[in-house]
Parts: sequence; structure tokens; C-alpha cells
Amino acid sequence: MANYKIKLEQIKAFAFDVDGVLTDGTFQSTADGDLLRTFNAKDGFGLRTAINQGFPVAIITGGLSKSISNRFVPVGVKDEDLYQNSRNKIPDFEDFCTRYGLKPEEVAFMGDDIPDIPILKVCGLAVCPADAVPEVKAVCDYISAFPGGKGCVRDLVEQVLKIHGKWFYQTDAISG
Repeated sequence: MANYKIKLEQIKAFAFDVDGVLTDGTFQSTADGDLLRTFNAKDGFGLRTAINQGFPVAIITGGLSKSISNRFVPVGVKDEDLYQNSRNKIPDFEDFCTRYGLKPEEVAFMGDDIPDIPILKVCGLAVCPADAVPEVKAVCDYISAFPGGKGCVRDLVEQVLKIHGKWFYQTDAISG
């Protein structure tokens, strides 16, 4: 884990699991069966900033819910980059890489549980929230200080964008 900052420079795109990463992993179910999730606004700002700075973002999740589309399309994630009901996540990760002409080592992936391990083992920067399961922590380059749904996505995105000189207010804050 000591050299993860070196890997930040090679990152050109991001991919994220949803439940336990972009949420704290808890749900509420509506009467029609949709699962409601709580998302962090700072994570959303991080995603929007990454997209606005030219970094493709994929959502690769085993979940299948309108709430996922309703959250991520408005922040700029393209419909074709929303991979829901993903039981074997590697083909979806490979599709994302192929469509953007990316090598797996150019993509940072954040996951928190067992189904995420195959991608974490092949991506360029394997990242997890502070409350990921031990098996995931064991294969990650970086463990965020923040738990799932509480800013871990923003933590990763901000570090990558800063190393590339593309953080939203990086130069404006100094000169402003």
C-alpha cells in the first residue's frame, strides 16, 4: 500500500461499486419493491468534477434499481456506463475499458465486498472504503479513511485530480 500515490498519475478513468461504496450499504424498500439508497453529496460532487475534467466514470453494481440511474445520470454518468445487475463484474469492466480505449491499469476501481475482488486484482489502482471487508482490504492499494457512503469516493477522486492538476478549485483558490 505504501506506493499507491505513484499509481495516481496513471489513472485516466474511475469505476465504482454502489452499495457499500457510494452508499453505506443500507436500504429502504418502497411498496413497489424499489430499493432506496442514501448518497453523499460530496461523493456526487467528486464524480461530477471528474467527468467535467474528462475522466470517464463507470458504475458497476450487482444492484438493479431506478434509484441508481436517478442518482448517477444527473451527475453526468452516461447510461452506457451504468452497469447494473452485474453478477460477474469483469466483463462489464472490460467493456468500459474497451469503449474508452483504456488499459485496465489506467482505471481506478473502488469496491467493498467479495464480488469486487476480481476487478480490484486487475485494475490500475485498487481502492476500498474504510469499512470494506477484510478480504477486499487485503488486495487494495489504498484504503480510504472514509467509510462507504461517507466521502470515500470524493477522497479518491480528489487525490487523482489533484495529482493531474485538474481539481476543481485547485488554481482558482490560490489566485482568487
